[in-house]
Amino acid sequence: MNDSTLLARQVVQALLDAGVRDAVLSPGSRNAPLSFALLDAERAGLLRLHTRIDERSAGFLALGLARASGRPVVVSCTSGTAVANLAPAALEAHHEHLPLVAVTADRPARLRGTSANQTTEQVGLLPRSTTHDLACGDHTAVVVARLLAGTGPVHLNVQFDDPLTPPDRWVPRAPEAEAAPLPASVEPAVLSRGPRTVVVAGDGAGEAARSLAEQGGWPLLAEPSSGARAGAHAIGPYRLLLGPASEGLAAEVERVVVVGHPTLSRPVSRLLARDDVEVVDQVGDGRWQPRPFVVDAAAPVWTPAPADTETAATEAEWLRRWQEAGRSLSAQLAALLAAEPEVTPYEVAGAVSRALGADGLVFVGPSSPVRDLDLMMTPRSPATSPVVIANRGLAGIDGVVSSAIGAALGHPSAQRAVALLGDVTFLHDSGGLVIGPVEPRPDLTLVVVNDDGGSIFSMLEQGAAEHADEFERLFGTPHGVDLAALCAATRTPHWRVESLPELEHALAQPAGGIEVVEVVVRRDTRREMDERVRNLRP
Repeated sequence: MNDSTLLARQVVQALLDAGVRDAVLSPGSRNAPLSFALLDAERAGLLRLHTRIDERSAGFLALGLARASGRPVVVSCTSGTAVANLAPAALEAHHEHLPLVAVTADRPARLRGTSANQTTEQVGLLPRSTTHDLACGDHTAVVVARLLAGTGPVHLNVQFDDPLTPPDRWVPRAPEAEAAPLPASVEPAVLSRGPRTVVVAGDGAGEAARSLAEQGGWPLLAEPSSGARAGAHAIGPYRLLLGPASEGLAAEVERVVVVGHPTLSRPVSRLLARDDVEVVDQVGDGRWQPRPFVVDAAAPVWTPAPADTETAATEAEWLRRWQEAGRSLSAQLAALLAAEPEVTPYEVAGAVSRALGADGLVFVGPSSPVRDLDLMMTPRSPATSPVVIANRGLAGIDGVVSSAIGAALGHPSAQRAVALLGDVTFLHDSGGLVIGPVEPRPDLTLVVVNDDGGSIFSMLEQGAAEHADEFERLFGTPHGVDLAALCAATRTPHWRVESLPELEHALAQPAGGIEVVEVVVRRDTRREMDERVRNLRP
C-alpha cells in the first residue's frame, strides 16, 4: 500500500472513531486519497457522503449539517485556493462554536516555498481554526482525537505525495458505540426578586431561557433562533415595545437577564447599553464570552429566589402588562398589513412561521427575513413550535442556501423544512442548487422574498432621503435576475407567487425535494412601511 492511501485511511478511520457521520467532498486531484477513503466508508454504511463542486458551498453545507445534528462534520478539498474558499464557513463555525472539520489536501512540505503547481502555505489559512499539519508517520488517531476534543472549527492539513490512488478497496472498522455524556451538574446562582426584569434570549439560548423566565414570572424577549420563543411568557412584537427607551414599558425595565447570543435587534442592544439597567449574564458553557456590553453579574446558571406574596403579585402585574401590550401591537400590526393591497415581506415571514408545526424546521436567512420573522412569529406552546435556526455567528449572506440544505439533511426529526431568505442572499449562494443526481437531497422549500435588491439598507441610515441619488447604485443594487430561469438551469422546481393566498397554497402543498417559491414584493415602499410599523403603540 502506498503512503498516501495509508495516511488517508488512517485519517478517515480516526474521524469515524471521533463520531463523524457526514462528510462533504469537493473534487480534486491532491485529495484523491481522501476521496477514495471517504467513499469506502460510505459503502461500508459508516457515513453519508455529499459531493459538491464548489468549496464555499461545500463548507456551508457541512456547517448546516453540523448545526442541525450537533455532530462533527467533515468538509474535504484539494490544495491551493480551494482551501481559502472554506474560510467563510470556518469563521461562522468559530463564532457559533460548531464542530466543522476541514480536512484539506496539501503537497509534501518539501514543495512549500517553491513554484510548485497549486502549492501555497495552507497551515494557518483558515482563520480561528485549531490546525494541525499532518504527514505520513504522524500519530493520526491521537492528533484527530485531540483536535476534536475542543469546540469550534478544526483544520487538518494532510500532506499527500504521489501516487494518489489506492491499489484496492478498503473496509473501515466500525467505531465502538458511543457512550452518552453525563450532564454536568452546576449549582445555580440565585437571582434576587423585586427589580422589574426581562429575559433576553439570543441565538442558541435554548430551553434554559424560557425556563428561567417562567420560573421568575418575567417577560421573555426571544429571537426566532433562540430555541426559547414559546410559551405564555414570550412576547412576540417585543422589538416594538423596546422602541424609545424614554417611554412605555422599556423605560421601566430595571434588570435584564441575557441568555444566548443576542445580535438581531438594535432596540435590544440599546437596552443592554443603558446605564440605569442591571445586566445579568447566564453564561452557560461560556461560548459567547466576553460580551460587547457591560455585565454586572454572571454565572453559568441562575435561578430566581423565592418570592413573597407581595413581590409575586407585583411581578405578575409586570408580566401581564407586557402580555397585553404585545397582544395589542400584534392586532394593530395585523390590521395594518391587511390593509395593504399587495403582499408584504412581513406577511411572507408570518406565513412561513404558521406553515410548520413541532416536526418542522425553519432556516432563516440574515438581513430583513430574520427581522421580519422576529416581528411576525407568534409564540406558541413548546409542543407545537417548529425548530428555527440561522447562521447568526457572523450573520453573513454567504452560503445560506447550502446551510439550509445541510440543516434539512442533518436535523434528526424534522418532517418538513422551509428556508426563508432574501433574493440577494439566494443569488449569493445559488450555486448551492448545483447538486449531483445521486447526492442526498432533503425535502426543503426555499421561500425567496424577491424585491430586486437590498431592502435592508433602505431601513438604515443609508436609506434616508438625502442619500436618494446614490442609494440604488451603492446599496439597493437591483439585479433583474430571472429566478425561474436560474432555477431551470439546475432543474429546481420554481413557483412565482404574488399574493398571500398563493403563498399559503404553495406552502401547504410542497412538491417534495428542493423547490423554490419566489414571492415578489415591493422595495420602494419598504422604508415607509417600516416607519409605520415602528410607530405603532400599544
